[in-house]
Amino acid sequence: MNNRLLLFLAALLIVLPLVVVKHTEFAGADALAEEMIQQLAPNYEPWFDVFFEPPGGEVETLLFSLQAAIGAGVIGYIIGLYRGGKRNG
Repeated sequence: MNNRLLLFLAALLIVLPLVVVKHTEFAGADALAEEMIQQLAPNYEPWFDVFFEPPGGEVETLLFSLQAAIGAGVIGYIIGLYRGGKRNG
């Protein structure tokens, strides 16, 4: 029961800002780098185009956070598996 509550709260923390905060722009390092490149070399042509453009900055932030959370979960699972194996064997 406790784990389900924590999982629900984590999901709520992810979804709630997307619902509450409207019409915002979360500029990241990529956007700032693109602006700087346009200033320094206005004729620069990218090597390739993006194959998936998220519908908004919030979705991009959500995907990045989700990627970080999954990575942290995998690393935590591996560490827990390793430590549990040392205790039991």
